[in-house]
Amino acid sequence: MKILIAEDEIALQQSIATYLEKDGNTCEVASDFNEAVYKVDLYEYDLILLDINLTTGSGLDVLKSLKKKKKESGVIIISANNSLDDKLDGLDLGADDYITKPFHLAELNSRIKAVLRRGKYGGDNTITFNEIKVDTKSRTAYVNGKSLGLTRKEYDLLVFFMTNKGRVLSKEIIAEHLWGDNSDLADNFDFIYVHINNLRKKLTGEGAKYIKTAYGSGYKFIED
Repeated sequence: MKILIAEDEIALQQSIATYLEKDGNTCEVASDFNEAVYKVDLYEYDLILLDINLTTGSGLDVLKSLKKKKKESGVIIISANNSLDDKLDGLDLGADDYITKPFHLAELNSRIKAVLRRGKYGGDNTITFNEIKVDTKSRTAYVNGKSLGLTRKEYDLLVFFMTNKGRVLSKEIIAEHLWGDNSDLADNFDFIYVHINNLRKKLTGEGAKYIKTAYGSGYKFIED
């Protein structure tokens, strides 16, 4: 999953990113209010971890901007304040959960998974499309009950396609989703072609021919 960590305590920000990336997530960071607003406006995230007391502004204003633009990212507010008013304000504005510093990273990870299940998967640990079934808890994909044996990036790519069925995804969007900020360092998109071709071979080998090339635009996941 793609996660934005909007947190101005750099040590905590990096600790969260390192921990979540070990679980297979792609993490981007924002260290102040302006950077958080910029990234929320420009990119799509599965989940945003949002500190209320950001340098140069309030995380609640970032949340207002997010909801005004009708973006569907899950939001967990992080704050040093154990104030009921702060919690209620955040939840009233559309946040999905609230966690107070200090906290254990394992607890944060558990809350993230709960928010993602409620939001994107309707409380379920599985995503299905015809004969394809993805178990988001074990990060395993099956076609007609047979495991596809996907790599981490192939799994992330399949989930991205399945949750964006019928939508043309450009190479830039796919690269940014899989690699976050690091995608800007790529000289070309050869690495995208490799992962898509490998995933496509594994799917078509089991008769699931859903990844289509939108010539000049990118790719889309759709039935014939």
